[in-house]
Amino acid sequence: MSMNRPLLTQREAAAACGVSRSTIRRRREAGDLADCVQDDERGWLIPVESLLAAGFRVNAPSPPEDAAPAASSSETTAGVGPDDVAALRAELERERLSHALKVAEARHAAALALAEAGHLRTQLGFVGEIRRRWPQERRQSPGPRFRAGPGAPV
Repeated sequence: MSMNRPLLTQREAAAACGVSRSTIRRRREAGDLADCVQDDERGWLIPVESLLAAGFRVNAPSPPEDAAPAASSSETTAGVGPDDVAALRAELERERLSHALKVAEARHAAALALAEAGHLRTQLGFVGEIRRRWPQERRQSPGPRFRAGPGAPV
């Protein structure tokens, strides 16, 4: 399993696929979602590729509610062979996967940024605590100062 591959939580996977969390959970428990890992903090993590392999459509737009009826196959495939259709479908799926990966990477980067911000806030809190505990007189007297140049004390 590649470390660069984005992993979605069950909640993120359900939202991305337009299904319920219980659907994702049931499919994971049934073994339909390969390479899932359990994380102590985030719970079950599911690779985007596993969702696609299980037949889910990741981040696919839903059709409009008032969509016009589909045209007949003779109207839509005039001059387009089965190989062209298969190639277009494969290209579309690659684009969907690419988009899903970018979305997952952006979410992961945002989560890392939030974690780093929390860490920095904690560190600032420690600095503030040290300043409160450090005696005031020690902060104000920096110690002896030395001058450089001729006639300076050695």
